[in-house]
Amino acid sequence: MRFVVTIITVLLFAMSAHAAEPTQALLSELAQTNAPMLTPADQPELPPLVESLPEVDQPKTKNELFTLDELKEKTDDSAELQLPDTDLPTADIPLALNRQVEYFLYYFQTSGRPSFSRWLSRSSRYIPMMKEILKREGMPEDLVYVAMIESGFHLQARSVANAVGPWQFISDTGRRYSLRIDQWIDERKDPVKATAAAAMYLKELYDMFNGDWYLAAAGYNAGENKILRAISMYNTSDFWEICRGSYLKRETKEYVPKLLAAAIIAKDPARYGFSDIAYLPPIDYDTVKIPSRTDLDLVAKLTGTTYETIKELNPDLRHWCTPPNYPDYELKIPKGTKQQFELEYANIAVDQRFTEKVLYTRYHSRRKDSLKSIARRFGTTPEMLSELNGLSKKSRIAGKTLVVPVRQTVDFHQEGRTASRSASAKGGFAKYYTIKKGDTLEAIAKRFNVSTKLLSAWNNLKAKFALKAGRRIIIAKFTEKNGAMVPAEEKS
Repeated sequence: MRFVVTIITVLLFAMSAHAAEPTQALLSELAQTNAPMLTPADQPELPPLVESLPEVDQPKTKNELFTLDELKEKTDDSAELQLPDTDLPTADIPLALNRQVEYFLYYFQTSGRPSFSRWLSRSSRYIPMMKEILKREGMPEDLVYVAMIESGFHLQARSVANAVGPWQFISDTGRRYSLRIDQWIDERKDPVKATAAAAMYLKELYDMFNGDWYLAAAGYNAGENKILRAISMYNTSDFWEICRGSYLKRETKEYVPKLLAAAIIAKDPARYGFSDIAYLPPIDYDTVKIPSRTDLDLVAKLTGTTYETIKELNPDLRHWCTPPNYPDYELKIPKGTKQQFELEYANIAVDQRFTEKVLYTRYHSRRKDSLKSIARRFGTTPEMLSELNGLSKKSRIAGKTLVVPVRQTVDFHQEGRTASRSASAKGGFAKYYTIKKGDTLEAIAKRFNVSTKLLSAWNNLKAKFALKAGRRIIIAKFTEKNGAMVPAEEKS
């Protein structure tokens, strides 16, 4: 009997030793010189991370319009967001190292390594420009890593909540910070304008949470009201203490440690094993004013480049042309081509700069619909609908979503620039401040180095009662010039 027990003991020991070998081999492959890798025993005991991919920028409702060429582009597009005792790098936002941050340091070096490598590759294209804007706004430059964990610097990224662009603005928040969003333009995708808007929003959050960047970042993710309720509920403004409770969603609890881990690695990638990244060159371009609607194909021809290059430089444009009813639209073109473009463009007649195209939308067919009735509704033929959607005469269409032509042309007066949007349409941006109890016009003017006369003019302030706590007022105006945000010229 003792002999049998001995044999079983030896077998169990051998099995356990064999099972440990793959783990050790994996760690050996991942370990890098000077890279503070964690062992399985040291890895924080957090649930396995499962991140959803942000959806490609595709039409979400039947009201969105597109050409057939654009429909093909959208089906080919992809956004590949995937989410996973050390000396911390120098940073202008506070860095911390705890179990939550260590978890993401480990994840980004292992399971999340392919995605993080892509993020790093794209980061060099946009970080220099974004840091310059943040610096000009008086904000920490390392806030660029908010864009890294929001979108991986993918300008076309769209979340399941319909947040769009590198800084992942939902439409309401984007418009709140003067980003134009309509059928022709979505400035949430413009890295210059969206970064300026994000700087304004983060500054407001920072002020709201009394200079705590962790709470400000959490507010950026969950909304300021959610974080304010959490502070009140737990009677603490310590982010890590708040995360011990169950009120905040897991996504928000992980947001700050994910941001800190991304910043720590991105500031010294080689130390963490990212020494083979193919960095993209920084984005560089000239801007030209387009007086009337113009095909991007024509712009590409005049600048000696491709349609795809012009689209990449102008991610805010949703269609094949510059927007209608928008004189002096500032278009980005390849660096060094401005003089050539302006000379040749001036020789082209206005009616030769633009070609009308048929726009399409999506229609969700009802139970009693037929190809004939849908064709009649949209001013087309059953044969055209069949060809567009790959249907036969016998195909059942009830409940299907069909691509259909738009019956009437777009109302340019509605879709284009309006008087109330004229400032933002020309590239102008306002910086806002939320009035607090006890604020006075003189105190606000002194704080933001602006005259009371200008504050009154910008905000139509005619009486003291206008300074009601909670109201947002304009405290500065900016305009885009050569790809940078500069103070708007004051007119006497």
